This record gives sequence, C-alpha cells and structure tokens, in this order.
Amino acid sequence: MNLEQLQSFLTVAETGHFTKAAAQLHVAQPTLSRQISTLETELGSELFNRARGNITLTAAGETLLPIASRMLADAERIRFQMHELAGLRRGRVRLGAPPSMCVSVVAEVVEPYHQEYPGVDLHLRESGSHNLLNELVGGTLDLALVVASEHDPSSAESLDHTPLLVEELVVISADGHVFADYAENGLTLRQLADIPQIVFSDSYDLRAATMNAYQQHDLTPNVVLEGAEMDAVLRFVERGLGVAVVPATVLLDRPGLTSRRLTEPSLTRTIALAHRKDVSLSKAAETMHAMIVSTAHELAEQSPAIRSLIK
Repeated sequence: MNLEQLQSFLTVAETGHFTKAAAQLHVAQPTLSRQISTLETELGSELFNRARGNITLTAAGETLLPIASRMLADAERIRFQMHELAGLRRGRVRLGAPPSMCVSVVAEVVEPYHQEYPGVDLHLRESGSHNLLNELVGGTLDLALVVASEHDPSSAESLDHTPLLVEELVVISADGHVFADYAENGLTLRQLADIPQIVFSDSYDLRAATMNAYQQHDLTPNVVLEGAEMDAVLRFVERGLGVAVVPATVLLDRPGLTSRRLTEPSLTRTIALAHRKDVSLSKAAETMHAMIVSTAHELAEQSPAIRSLIK
C-alpha cells in the first residue's frame, strides 16, 4: 500500500466515478482501476460497490476513508516541515475558525502575521466548531479556534487545547435610541424578545445558544430576518433592520454600532485554540499559535464583556 494508491482511492470516493477521478488525477482510467484493484488485493477487501454509473463505498471503504485522509494529510505536513527545515520555503499554516472568530481574532492576527512572515502560505477554513474539530483530527488543519463551551476539544483524546477567553453575548444595534427605554447596565432576555432582531443561520452555535435560552425562559423572539451569515448580519444591523446577539469580540473596532450586555440570563461562551497532540507544530504554526494567544489577551483588555483565560 502506498500514498499514490490512497490518493486514488480518496479521489474515486470523492467523485463517485472512475472516469472523473482519472481525469482529476491526470492518469489513464485503466491505470487508476489497476491501482484500486491492487489496493483491494493488498487489504483483502473490496472498497467500492461497482454498479453502472454508480460507485459507492463498501463497509471496508467507509472504514478506510478517514484513515487514508489522515495519512495523506500527515505525509503532506511532513513534506512542508522538511522543506521548511531545508530552507526551501518558509512554511504553511492551515487555520480554522468559526465566522464570529474570523471577523474578530483572526482578522486581528492575519495582517500582522502576513506582514512579518510574507513567505508563509496562509489557508483559512471558516466553519462551525464541530466540523473544525473533525478536520483537526483528520489532519487537514494545523490549528483551530473553537467554541469550547459548546464543543469541548478535550473530548477528543488526540487534541490539545489552550483556553483563550470567555466572552459574553451582547446585543448590537446601529441606532442607540433602540436601547433608550432600557437600563444602561444591561438588557434582559425578556426585554430583548420584544425588539425586532436578526437571527443567524442554523449552522451557527450562536443561534443554538440564543434560541435555547429563549426556550428555557418560555419566550418567543421577534425575528424579522433569519438564516443570515455573520457578515450579512452585521451589515443588516448597520442598516437598521434590527438588532442581533453577537459575541463581544465582534463589536470591537466597530464605532458605528452600540451594544447592551445581556442580563437575566447572561449568556457566555468559551473560546479555545486546538491542535493535534501527536503532531508537532511547524515553526510557522507555532508562531501563529503564539500570535493568536497574545492577540486574544489584548482583546480581552478592551472590553469588560471579555475575560482572558491566558495564564
């Protein structure tokens, strides 16, 4: 069994078609078929159910899929680390983060990192914490910012995590007059329920946390728009369509928005930086890790709604 065979297997599994996979791999279809047959012989199991125009994975193929993906990712990481040590290139960092972290912590980190290390290739994966943790385990990410309070990274034995900060969920508006009838020190969930608001897509942990709080207090929010992504929500709030519940870090450096902290209950989330225990971070990734930790600490000093967990 070799890496070329594993790559062929993954490509067929992803495309569901031998002809398309061969074209993508730039090999002749008979060559691809022989590679798969040889791999099946070596493993002693058929990996694909072959029906005309319909290629699906067998139980053995389903078992091999995550293992092959991880092995190829590890091999690619080794190549980059060797190139880095040999001075052929300065490295690569594959960073994952939820959308709310992309517009806050990641946005603060990427520009200075790129300016200081212009030779490092930066790859950003924007997704929910659950997906990011799976991709870390699978070896397709080097680092990931995750919502640890919703998806504890320590639940995966192969992952190490650094707690960064605890941040409150706050209510934002483009018009301060929206909050005129409420106390300056906070807004209760019952009060918030009556205000027209914009709600995130179902894929957001933020939406789940907010909606769970409403359900627990037997409240129904006044939703004027739902299903939006982070950038769109911020734009809609800036246009005055309604208010939105966002993490406190999102509000930093946005002078056009006003906010109120949530009370009764106060909703918070914990952010951590995760990576695999069994794989040493490259120099480029180590530097990114250190810069994210430092930036998170600095952001916590800018708002009473953010508390640093960095020791």
